Amino acid sequence: MISVLNIIEDTMVDGPGFRTSIYCAGCRHKCEGCHNPQSWDFDGGHPMTTEEIMRIIEADPYANVTFSGGDPMYQPEGFAELAQAIKTRTTKTIWCYTGFTFEHLMNNPRQRALLNYVDVLVDGPFVKSQRDETLCFRGSRNQRLVDVPQSMAQGRTVTLSMG
Repeated sequence: MISVLNIIEDTMVDGPGFRTSIYCAGCRHKCEGCHNPQSWDFDGGHPMTTEEIMRIIEADPYANVTFSGGDPMYQPEGFAELAQAIKTRTTKTIWCYTGFTFEHLMNNPRQRALLNYVDVLVDGPFVKSQRDETLCFRGSRNQRLVDVPQSMAQGRTVTLSMG
């Protein structure tokens, strides 16, 4: 079960190409200048099962998937179950936005389990003083686009360069 605020289909702002973005409820980072502060409330969403979300994801064969929020890493078990279903039943890529750093997540077994299914992690909190509207798919210069499979294989953080 995942506490979901909204699911946006065919968005192009949460990763490359068309994406189905699952916005979850709950975030404790509370970044100043957050573009989605209504997502901070852990009680603000509605529960959805993996199957309910998969029906929406599988209805669009061309859109990849993004987990956002809130912060999906506060619901790692639910998102890991969903991510495993996505990877088992489709060829879609998964991007995940989080205020945690990749290094922090690698040291937390519950959150690391979700990383096993994520292709790109947009990590780090939004920092208003480092806001940069020229960056692709992130809001501040401290945030990184982490190639998760390569990072896990190499035992070090490998980033993608996209503007």
